Amino acid sequence: QVQLVESGGGLVQAGGSLRLSCVASGRTFSRYAMGWFRQVPGKEREFVAAISWTGGITPYADSVKGRFTISRDNVKNTVFLQMNSLKPEDTAVYYCAVNFQGATSRTGAYVYWGQGTQVTVSS
Repeated sequence: QVQLVESGGGLVQAGGSLRLSCVASGRTFSRYAMGWFRQVPGKEREFVAAISWTGGITPYADSVKGRFTISRDNVKNTVFLQMNSLKPEDTAVYYCAVNFQGATSRTGAYVYWGQGTQVTVSS
């Protein structure tokens, strides 16, 4: 079992920045990839970014490329999502997740999920 707790969400004006964190606990001795997803009411959860165990592979959704950066600290079992130049369309609940297959955008590959943190970007 892996438990995930996200933090860092909040309300920010368009053009601003936020940094999300997700701390993993439990089965953290295994090598795992991590991802960030987001969801708005009435829509499917969508992929944002992922990172491999070593940090060498970091795919991003086209909508966030050049604005968001994913990183991780394996000593602290933490993954980060630095979000810059935020837009109102980035408003969503952001979830972190763990999978053991690698840095992928496939939602079905992720086996553990956090409870989510709300990000609201005002125009």
